[in-house]
Amino acid sequence: MTQFLGTHVNRLDAKGRVSIPAPFRAALRNGGPKTDDVRDQNGLRLILRPSHKQPSIEGWPAAAFDELDAPMQRLDMFSDDQDDLAFALYADAAALEPDKEGRIVLPADLAAHAGLGEAVVFVGLGRKFEIWEPAALERRRAEARARTKARGLTLPGNPAERGQP
Repeated sequence: MTQFLGTHVNRLDAKGRVSIPAPFRAALRNGGPKTDDVRDQNGLRLILRPSHKQPSIEGWPAAAFDELDAPMQRLDMFSDDQDDLAFALYADAAALEPDKEGRIVLPADLAAHAGLGEAVVFVGLGRKFEIWEPAALERRRAEARARTKARGLTLPGNPAERGQP
């Protein structure tokens, strides 16, 4: 399973390019889809989309993003719920392929959605990553920690209950 971990600061250049952090490129290589598409320089594809919950950009390995289609298929094809989710997930998504140096060109509409300037922050969130404007990320990080603590959120079970040390 692909895991995106950690927080990495990079720079957006004048051409709208940003380098995907090396650990994220490794995660994409190890768990991401390998393609035979001749346009794909390095066998990797990723999907970027504007988060419909935050002022950030979500980054998904293409195979993981493709898995979102199965739950969509369970919805009535002509329902408002299906329509709304399809717009939220797919309408502004972009399939990208990093160049040989691991750079991508961020679509201008996605960069504007996240309010990105020169400094951008990549945040690993397990099966996906997000790209943030630094100050907005710090607000979101503080909010997430406070809500997690206030709700007493934890994962079900603990390692000892699962027979692990």
